[in-house]
Amino acid sequence: MKFSAEELNIIRQADAIIAGKITTTDFITGADAARSLLRFRLAAEPRESFCAFFLNCHNGVIAFEELFKGTISSVTVHPRIVLQRALHHNAAAVVLAHNHPSANTTPSQADKLITERLAQVLGMVDVKVLDHLIVGGSDIYSFAEHGLI
Repeated sequence: MKFSAEELNIIRQADAIIAGKITTTDFITGADAARSLLRFRLAAEPRESFCAFFLNCHNGVIAFEELFKGTISSVTVHPRIVLQRALHHNAAAVVLAHNHPSANTTPSQADKLITERLAQVLGMVDVKVLDHLIVGGSDIYSFAEHGLI
């Protein structure tokens, strides 16, 4: 999916508006709550990008961060950094997300393995992984909706 410079500018403006409206009064209760921001933030990215919503004990949004940038077909995720950021925000839960620039939202074996690893690492400090979303074009795949979390 290619966007013109003008379209990318509009997407960035929409992203800023949506990101500015997310507060601790916004609650993540399922994949739908995160989809709007993720579509704007990740669908147009030419490289893989790994992000996280950090949530309080009521699933209210504390913060949203892009944690890692990769190549056109992969992104290296460091569990230690994800853990550090979760502890920094005093998060009780996280929703993980990354994009597939190919627009194919089917999770790879590497996607499944890093999700399991992050759930283990974060679980050691009582931070729950609620979902992992993969954005590909206008589609979003939810690990939770497919029983993978």
